[in-house]
Amino acid sequence: MTMERQARGFTLIELVVTISIIAILAAVALPRYITLQQQARIAKAQAIYGGVRSAAALAHAMTIATNTVTSGAANVSMEGQNVTLFHGYPTADAAGIVTATQLNTVSDALALSGGGGGANATLTIDISGGTAGLCTVTYTSPTNANFAPGVGVDTTSC
Repeated sequence: MTMERQARGFTLIELVVTISIIAILAAVALPRYITLQQQARIAKAQAIYGGVRSAAALAHAMTIATNTVTSGAANVSMEGQNVTLFHGYPTADAAGIVTATQLNTVSDALALSGGGGGANATLTIDISGGTAGLCTVTYTSPTNANFAPGVGVDTTSC
């Protein structure tokens, strides 16, 4: 008695139905994934906004506590890092607010633009992945010793 063996594979119809089901699932999941990315960038911008405000307040408190100069340029040490100050608040540059906040442009996927060490200098922190200039946190150094810095967040197009 001989036994015949038949090799059986998938039919074309089975393959088409399987691919169609996968395509439908992908079409449903993709918009949700895109929305989650946008929500994550918004949350990141808001977290950086809060961090910048907190770091500026902490640096100012350290300035007052250590009797450091509160008008003009000065320095304060925060967690072993030298932070440059102007009118008692961090300067709007990498040596000031970026150091105080402990931001890392590479690992945090950020782009910095503008800024400076003087009065009314504005540093823009752009969150990568969103529309350039519309998913940002801005820090503006105070104009004189009687004012706090300006901190803003724009999540228009994250």
